[in-house]
Amino acid sequence: GASVLLLRACLALLASPIYLLSFLGMWEPFCRKVFFPFILDKICVVHDKKSKKHKQELFRNLPDFRGPSGELRLLEIGTGGGSNFQFYPPGCKVTCTDINPNFQESLSRNMKKNQHLHYERFLVAAGEDLGQVPSGSVDAVVCTLVLCSVHSVSSTLREVLRVLRPGGAFYFLEHVAAEHSSWKYFWQQVCYPTWKLVFAGCCLTRELWKNLEEAKFSELKIQHISVALPWMPIEPHIVGYGVK
Repeated sequence: GASVLLLRACLALLASPIYLLSFLGMWEPFCRKVFFPFILDKICVVHDKKSKKHKQELFRNLPDFRGPSGELRLLEIGTGGGSNFQFYPPGCKVTCTDINPNFQESLSRNMKKNQHLHYERFLVAAGEDLGQVPSGSVDAVVCTLVLCSVHSVSSTLREVLRVLRPGGAFYFLEHVAAEHSSWKYFWQQVCYPTWKLVFAGCCLTRELWKNLEEAKFSELKIQHISVALPWMPIEPHIVGYGVK
């Protein structure tokens, strides 16, 4: 405990300009509008390369969840720049949502690259409040690297279950807490406060598999995997899907 606190203090000292900007109320608007869209775009390029095989496997059975009309209506929570579009099947009708509307450049770029999809609308909405989406109106919900930063995981999962039609599926790929006895978890503990501040509320130590197990899915498939990114304490991940 003492070692964690000492190292946290050292890290906070290194990041003191950001803490000062946060104290002055200047960091959050800058982070949302400039820093986070920029840095997330760079991180996603690396993360997509490392996780490509996992995503290809994850989304392979998306067509199985087409609705009675034969169409696949998909809602993505935290779309960001649209790095998942490449994995969706042709003709899929996509509704994009994100609490941060400042990803226009990378989102437009990925839409142009993936014209096999039909983009229906973009909603500025938090995962916990998808009130603009009617209940039971989508066949699949996708959420990748988002549950780490929502204010309430349980509320977000309740919204997921509300908007899904019966028999629809929720797909996820998220970084999670490491084993508590590991060095990885130690460094997650050290980095936690500064990481959360710098990366727009991202929490390093959430045990998201527990939230998913507590949600009311009729079927749930979870796999624990490793996605190693250079110098980042987010190697442990979970990937899978749940059926309503």
